[in-house]
Amino acid sequence: MVTCYDAWSARILNTTDVDCLLVGDSLAVVMHGFESTVHATIEMMELHVAAVARGAPNKFIVADMPFLSCSKGVEVAMDAVQRLMQAGANAIKIEGASHQLSVIKQIIEAGVPVMGHLGLTPQSIHNLGGHKVQGKDEAGVQKITADAVALEAVGCFSIVLECVPNKLGECISRSLGILTIGIGAGPDTNGQVLVLHDLIGTNPDFSPKFLRRYANVHEVIGASVQRYHGDVVAGSFPTVEESYG
Repeated sequence: MVTCYDAWSARILNTTDVDCLLVGDSLAVVMHGFESTVHATIEMMELHVAAVARGAPNKFIVADMPFLSCSKGVEVAMDAVQRLMQAGANAIKIEGASHQLSVIKQIIEAGVPVMGHLGLTPQSIHNLGGHKVQGKDEAGVQKITADAVALEAVGCFSIVLECVPNKLGECISRSLGILTIGIGAGPDTNGQVLVLHDLIGTNPDFSPKFLRRYANVHEVIGASVQRYHGDVVAGSFPTVEESYG
């Protein structure tokens, strides 16, 4: 799974063998410059989901439910679900379990596939004390494991495991009958997810341990624009051949 946010990148991903695309609430940070995902609104999510759906009509698209959308009751949650699905999502992703289990169950019973998300849940970053690995002690292991079992029990088709020890990622993946998707959860989950902008190297300052860069787009784009600027200043762009007669 690859996270993307707009039509041009979705068109590229539509030509690849990647199984599914995630329109993550991380768009608040990557696309809009906020400091955390709590700033993602349903309006933002809806707009970006629609763009990705138009760019990648052949891919299975999962959309994040934004901050607090599942904590204000079923009516608010179902309204957000409807907007994301009508924008073009094929499923939604919800962070956490506990008090949201009944809402998740109702969403699934309404016919909408739900992907869970456990471990480091960025919407709860203030409660977690920052971007830290979760499940490092026995209490954390027990909590994440119990939540995973509960999410499977209410009908989730898959669970993202973010920033947990690799042994915990392996243990949960082996114990569940549904798929696990890892990001910083080791090699033994059923699949992996990375943000497109991270894996192609658009931000050299972002380098978590779990990230492998497959390109250096930051350098390529910067150098390309510099060459364009130089050609314009030198008067070598545009040429007559690049102009209309």
